[in-house]
Amino acid sequence: MGLSNSMWTAISGLTSHSESMSVIGNNLANANTLGFKSGTVHFEDMFYSQLSTASGFDQVGHGSRVSTIYTNYTQGPHEASSESTHVALGGKGMFVVTNKTSGSTYYTRAGNFTFNQNGYLTDPNGYVVQGWKAADGSSDGKVTTVGSLKDIRLESYQSPPKATEKVRLASNLDKNSDDNSVDPTNPFFSLFTNWDGTAETPLGDDRYAYQTTIKVYDEGGTAHDLTVYFDPVDAASMAADPNGKRVFEYVVTCDPAQDGRTLADGTQLNTTSSAGMLMTGTITFDGSGNMVGMNAFTLDSAATGATASALSSWVPAELSDNGMPTLTANFTGQPNASFTTDADALPIEIDFGLSDKTNVGWNIPAGVTSAANVGTDFTLLPNYDTPDRSATAFTSYDESSTSTVQTQDGYAPGFLQDISVNDDGVVSGQYSNGQIIDLFVLAVADFDNYQGLKQEGGNLFSETTESGMARTGTANVGGRGDIASATLEQSNVDMSTEMVRLITIQRGFQANGKVITTTDTLMGEVINLKRS
Repeated sequence: MGLSNSMWTAISGLTSHSESMSVIGNNLANANTLGFKSGTVHFEDMFYSQLSTASGFDQVGHGSRVSTIYTNYTQGPHEASSESTHVALGGKGMFVVTNKTSGSTYYTRAGNFTFNQNGYLTDPNGYVVQGWKAADGSSDGKVTTVGSLKDIRLESYQSPPKATEKVRLASNLDKNSDDNSVDPTNPFFSLFTNWDGTAETPLGDDRYAYQTTIKVYDEGGTAHDLTVYFDPVDAASMAADPNGKRVFEYVVTCDPAQDGRTLADGTQLNTTSSAGMLMTGTITFDGSGNMVGMNAFTLDSAATGATASALSSWVPAELSDNGMPTLTANFTGQPNASFTTDADALPIEIDFGLSDKTNVGWNIPAGVTSAANVGTDFTLLPNYDTPDRSATAFTSYDESSTSTVQTQDGYAPGFLQDISVNDDGVVSGQYSNGQIIDLFVLAVADFDNYQGLKQEGGNLFSETTESGMARTGTANVGGRGDIASATLEQSNVDMSTEMVRLITIQRGFQANGKVITTTDTLMGEVINLKRS
């Protein structure tokens, strides 16, 4: 052993403390780096030499060395951001990005992502964020994805239009309304017989008691007005006693010029008096003003230009899967052999608040095949087999007629206005047509051993054999944390802790230096022995 051994031992201490100082310096240099994870140096003692002593077995150490640099992966504080695509993870996990040039995959906690000029969601290095296409709709509130992991890229900034498939209306029809549209032979369809689609005004303002209009959309996203007219049926004009019930007739219409249906003989319907007539029927209320029955008739697909305006060509309407009547409109005017089979003539469900509970179909009295068979007989009006009334069904109270509900499920095309990210990592687009569409789902990677990750710089990590392969999935699943939008995770460096470490490392370095200077003094004494 000897004095030189103690000097080399002290040098190992200086080296260890120097490396620790480098780690502390790196921590402090990254005190404001997004998503940075601080490091802590752990020392270990070096090998030992055995000494022959009176006790028989003693050892002397040969200094210290760095055993490991432990990375602290605890979550850093979150700071609000004005950018919706800036995201932060709360809990375990890392975002996944790919270098499109090299094909290399990296992982990061820094979620300062933005869309570039090519529509890719990228980090500041230009690496593309990875995720999945979001599935249409969801399953029990869970995030659902489509396909394999891929680049998140906006390839279209438009929301396609959707044709109207369902219309829902609810109104109160004043029970004291006057019967303005009278046809003695067809009192339940007076509005229909008074309608003239070839006239400048198809139905005069003095021919109905109430009307309501709702905007619907065709397949190209063009808006069209759907107008429903209502008029009471005077009980005196009925051949049978309605037993205290009150009946309103109605027609569902569109602008005759926009009615592009083609009849079975090739006649364009908009050239006939039935142009714009989409549905006709009646609504029945009990003495309390509650809706207890309804029916609906639509044009028979076999109708021709000569028969379209006759009630005999209007047959009970088809029912939807929800047990409600449907009508067919062809706003786009595509030519076809039968408007009921035209791809551009989609059925529209009409919901007045009453439906067929068991979806058995209409309860049609014997001998009634069309609206013409009803005549003046109240008992010949079809109704649902088992009517089911919703809370928003039509009413007929002693109050002014007014609409309480108007909804439909179509919309025009829209342009992307904003992007949002929810806590499951679902990236949604908000469009000018009011639609919110789920576009992508951010990928979150988890590892068996985070300490085995390799730090690449640029806030990036890469997997190694020590870390294990990345387990990629969605946020809030499998132990992965949730995601906060318009938020960034800051560095988890604790400056007060680093200052204390600076002091302890400084003192350790000084002490090891003192060993060297003291050893030097002792060696000088040994050299001086020869002089004396």
